[in-house]
Amino acid sequence: MMRLPKVKNRRLSKEQWARRGHSIYRRRILPKLAGEKKGRMVAIDIDTADFEVADDTLTAANSLLARQPQAKIWLEQIGFRTAVRMGAWNDPEKDQ
Repeated sequence: MMRLPKVKNRRLSKEQWARRGHSIYRRRILPKLAGEKKGRMVAIDIDTADFEVADDTLTAANSLLARQPQAKIWLEQIGFRTAVRMGAWNDPEKDQ
């Protein structure tokens, strides 16, 4: 399970944080990402709606933090319902 960053005086519950991040992604950011490659990561500051797109979560988050040092980050993966998958799944290459 991915943990949210510790924030002093957090005013949002984890559910509110997730709801806000996903809403910003769907309404403000996704329409701007029409040409982006499926699977790329989007780091979103849930307070400012500023965002960064990169090939991996760490690069996206670090790039956003470079511009917004106090960013409260939510992550989304372009083309997927969730940013991180937990558990087992079939790898077609290993099955051959």
